[in-house]
Amino acid sequence: MTVASNQESTIIRTERGLTIAGTRITLYDVMDYVIEQYPPKFIRAMLNLTDAQVDAALGYIDTHRVEVEAEYQFVLKEAEELRQYYEEQNRDLIARIAAKPPKPGTEAIRAKLRAERAKFESPA
Repeated sequence: MTVASNQESTIIRTERGLTIAGTRITLYDVMDYVIEQYPPKFIRAMLNLTDAQVDAALGYIDTHRVEVEAEYQFVLKEAEELRQYYEEQNRDLIARIAAKPPKPGTEAIRAKLRAERAKFESPA
């Protein structure tokens, strides 16, 4: 079996889009790491893939870069629209939850979290 035909059988189109066969990992998940220039070994570890699966995904992306990039941009746009929709739908609920007083017995952990946040947010 050639590399090209191996890529074609390893990368399939599902209702989720271009997907690595036998997984729920889409090429758009892989693209997140490719865009950030992570090495294949890191991608393999983060997505729990085999070397062959990563090689097939990266090979497919290289071979079909224009198509994959266009679909990836569409997926990013759709995800942002969904995020905005759910943020709007849940705005009142989140405000109500934030307005509730803390549960009894959580004062110590809340103080610790505030201290850690202050360290994180303060300039070094």
